[in-house]
Amino acid sequence: MDNILSLIGRHSPLFSADIDTVEQALSFEVSQSRFLVLGGAGSIGQAVTKEIFKRNPKKLHVVDISENNMVELVRDIRSSLGYVNGDFQTFALDIGSIEYDAFIKADGQYDYVLNLSALKHVRSEKDPFTLMRMIDVNVFNTDKTIQQSIDSGVKKYFCVSTDKAANPVNMMGASKRIMEMFLMRKSEQISISTARFANVAFSDGSLLHGFNQRIQKRQPIVAPHDIKRYFVTPQESGELCLMSCIFGENRDIFFPKLSEALHLISFADISVKYLQQLGYEPHLCDSEEEARQLAHTLPEQGKWPCLFTASDTTGEKDFEEFFTDKEVLDMSRFENLGIIKNDGVYDQTLLALFENRISEMKSNQAWSKEQMVDLFFTMIPDFGHKETDKYLDSKM
Repeated sequence: MDNILSLIGRHSPLFSADIDTVEQALSFEVSQSRFLVLGGAGSIGQAVTKEIFKRNPKKLHVVDISENNMVELVRDIRSSLGYVNGDFQTFALDIGSIEYDAFIKADGQYDYVLNLSALKHVRSEKDPFTLMRMIDVNVFNTDKTIQQSIDSGVKKYFCVSTDKAANPVNMMGASKRIMEMFLMRKSEQISISTARFANVAFSDGSLLHGFNQRIQKRQPIVAPHDIKRYFVTPQESGELCLMSCIFGENRDIFFPKLSEALHLISFADISVKYLQQLGYEPHLCDSEEEARQLAHTLPEQGKWPCLFTASDTTGEKDFEEFFTDKEVLDMSRFENLGIIKNDGVYDQTLLALFENRISEMKSNQAWSKEQMVDLFFTMIPDFGHKETDKYLDSKM
């Protein structure tokens, strides 16, 4: 973790004091409980799974669609933490499938269900088909697995949201905001908590994770110079989720407090630190072609080609925020964790409209991005979406 902390400009873990304060109660509750982790082989899911595993749960079942990532999760746990006395199993299943429903019907006996599955990329809104899958995964699979948890008598349901759900400007953030609306409806029947947090440094598919791939493949490092983000480490993401799951009250949304310990840093600045940590001097290039060509020769000279550009793609937010000025906060319970308190307000007519419109689109097997954007504006009237017709897939 120390290497990652230094890359994102920090010296110490964010939640250590809060974890230390509640560790006894946290470890006892985990050791007495049964857990189901959905999307458990993604970066955040793996971090959450490890936080639960190391506290010796009675039962820990992990579900993920990625068979390969699941294998690596088990190898990682066995090689670092070893074994527990409880029932630890993994299942390579699609949450939206009949097979998953049969799995829940066969067992379903859990105290806590944590849903970390999500389509998280802004780039996933570039076409209407991937966008529909984003709605399925982020909204309807969540709603479905909450209902299954209610039917099975689960004590608590946790799912992860995003800072991009606060005043969203992209479809991914808006899908999570709509998910939060559906959560409020189900919170009348089961205790639900969630978390919004910053970028997870070096998580699968992230730009920072891409740095590792570029080095392995001897390719240029490309990053925006005008976008700054807050970052947490993978372990911190797991701690935040588990804290919200165990200690969050119904409808609570946990988030990291902004302080000197958590500050903005640009992707370009991180890439410079990253290369220096590997022993390379960044060499700034003027074009993609120049960067690609120099990747063949510069590394032998102890240099690495970099292309730092301005961001002009659809869905990028100029700044990050974890809450809006309309939300009620509890900033006193924890040192570095803030909590958004919700009253469970939702518009049943609006949720039904969303369900019906999406169902119609699927029945017709035809829909456009414009139709979906219009529906999102109906759900979130102050949605800050701006279409630039430029997407990350058109860049290196």
